[in-house]
Amino acid sequence: MAKKRNHQRPESKPKDDGALLLADALGEDVLSKLKIAKEELTQVEAKAEEARKELAIKEKKEREANKSFAELLDEYEGKTRNY
Repeated sequence: MAKKRNHQRPESKPKDDGALLLADALGEDVLSKLKIAKEELTQVEAKAEEARKELAIKEKKEREANKSFAELLDEYEGKTRNY
């Protein structure tokens, strides 16, 4: 027999309308600086990801160009076996 699992859901606390938000406590100038920093970080990450993709493509092309005759023959024979 399988044991029944007792799943307990955490109770959500009601939001207090009078509570200060982090954005309110920081101020407009600090908040705007954080937003600018976030945008710059996302741009840097996007450029890094694009550079990684380009490097991977370049390495793949180099591997294809440097294949030996035996590797090319094995690859070709593997494709023709399906026919």
